[in-house]
Amino acid sequence: MGNSGLKVPHLSLGTMTWGDTTDEEHAAIMLRAYLEAGGTLLDTAAAYADGASEAIIGAFLGELVPRQEVTIVSKAGIVRHHGARELDASRGAMLRSLDASLARLGTEYLDLWLVDCWDDNVPLEETLSALEFAVGSGRARYVGVSNYSGWQLARAISISAVPLVAVQSEYSLLKRTAEREVIPAARALGAGVMAWSPLGRGVLTGKYRGGVPADSRGGSEAGAAYVEPYLSGRSARITEALATAARGLDIPALELALGWALDQPGIATAVVGPRTPAQLHQILAAAPKRIPGEIASALDDISATPA
Repeated sequence: MGNSGLKVPHLSLGTMTWGDTTDEEHAAIMLRAYLEAGGTLLDTAAAYADGASEAIIGAFLGELVPRQEVTIVSKAGIVRHHGARELDASRGAMLRSLDASLARLGTEYLDLWLVDCWDDNVPLEETLSALEFAVGSGRARYVGVSNYSGWQLARAISISAVPLVAVQSEYSLLKRTAEREVIPAARALGAGVMAWSPLGRGVLTGKYRGGVPADSRGGSEAGAAYVEPYLSGRSARITEALATAARGLDIPALELALGWALDQPGIATAVVGPRTPAQLHQILAAAPKRIPGEIASALDDISATPA
């Protein structure tokens, strides 16, 4: 992970849906499959299903997998206030969230703890002091940030008393804006990039090409707004180009999409977030490999972020 000694797999298992649209039984099936495939990193957050994701992982530690055999990443900085989700990256809120996360997970430490989002209402120095305390007290082995812009990441790394080894950022053929500043800043300053939603919120699998399946995230009331921006216009053209290239290589579109993302400079791991065991099986069955130069060039051209 960046210039640190933290080792991470190419594919990380995101658990945002665990405790929400993914129940504990299906989560257990997914965890077993991921571990059997050699996976080691579980990505969660205090805000995922209001802590239920962390609680499910905690129930599995020791039962399905020894704690020391997995890398656990969690995040803090989003709280629920009067029923609504709000940003709060203050020192107090961050440390309360950390202790609650550790209790739900049933562990004494996180391998990597991230600030979930930038908070304009809290001085950056205050937020970073929580990360410093977490490392100094042994509650977190490594720390970093998530969803920061390039200048925010650079500023945080430059004034942090402890190394910030990772930044999470949405990154896929449908969302390449991280290339403008986030990825260059991370590479220059020694942080690894964790690319979340490398399958373009599921769109790059091709399942939305003929319409929105009723059983998909985009077909649900809660998930429609999350998926809809990637279903038309430029995004649709990129998805069609990917499907055409995948047919030419005789591989699934998702395999090509993952291969492209993992082949980009600075990307330490791709965080996939399947909702079902079947979706995870498709991902694990794929074997992302180096893409032929002419195919990579064509995908780069059609998906390049407009100036």
